Amino acid sequence: GNLISLYDKRNRCEVLEQGHPSNLLQIFEDKPSSETAWNIDLEYQNKEWNLLEGKVQVIEQSAVKGVLRVTKEFNRSVILQDITIYSTNPRIDFKTRVDWQETEKMLKAAFFVNVLSGKATYEIQFGAIERPTHWNTSYDKAKFEACAHKWADLSEGNYGVSILNDSKYGYDIKDNRMRITLLRAPVDPDPTADRGNQEFCYSLLPHIGDYRAAETVNAGYELNVPLLAIPGRVMKENGSYARITNKHVIIDSIKCAEDGRGTILRVYESNGTRGNTRITLSRTPAEVLECNLMEEDEHVVHMEGNSFTFHSKPFEIRSFRIL
Repeated sequence: GNLISLYDKRNRCEVLEQGHPSNLLQIFEDKPSSETAWNIDLEYQNKEWNLLEGKVQVIEQSAVKGVLRVTKEFNRSVILQDITIYSTNPRIDFKTRVDWQETEKMLKAAFFVNVLSGKATYEIQFGAIERPTHWNTSYDKAKFEACAHKWADLSEGNYGVSILNDSKYGYDIKDNRMRITLLRAPVDPDPTADRGNQEFCYSLLPHIGDYRAAETVNAGYELNVPLLAIPGRVMKENGSYARITNKHVIIDSIKCAEDGRGTILRVYESNGTRGNTRITLSRTPAEVLECNLMEEDEHVVHMEGNSFTFHSKPFEIRSFRIL
């Protein structure tokens, strides 16, 4: 149930480092010196168990996707993964269910990728931040575990790999080893924290270029906010409430205004670049006002029918009141 090779047909390269199994589930002894629910000490690496054996079965094979189910056990815990490979999407999903019955243990999934870079990129709210992948100084070593929202990425000049997640926010990337922290079992303040049944998904996304070229931000949203089919009446009109011209400018929120005056549309620039963006609404509003994050009106936005254009700076957040 471990990955020993992953060949990218489109870019004609091996994604994984040979000689190391990937999607390697590792369990570590996790006993930080204090406040175990909040802290991870680097000494956790001193004692580990690699889950190399498992039961493997094919549960789906079609023109759309193939699904491999892997079951592994450790002590009284059972880990079940459905590994999904798609015919038209390079993303590989690891949909995971765990009956977690451990104490002071930590579960990680490790990927050894064929990428060399001195820094990795982690998504933060409305942006991204870079961290070193080496421990050359004590400051670098102190950053052994990094938090990220929907993805972390390791890219060299023209190729990279992203690990997406739908609910797990701890990453550990050193040299070419990418690990995501899946579960812990702290005892302070709750001696039974995280015990029981857990469900989550993480994904591997090999790509050309860096996270910007790969549109990793959008891929993270696709995993976290999947398309839903809901029964209802047939609509005569097609289209979206709002359409945006630049994929790197993300519509983060469409919400009712706090004071009840119209709808707030909030966007942010996700790639660290400047540029003009046009938003087209499904109807022509009475007025559009730009406001700040406190939803205080600042100025009237010039409209061209049901569209308006604005200039965004790197990682800038913009909010608009639609009336």
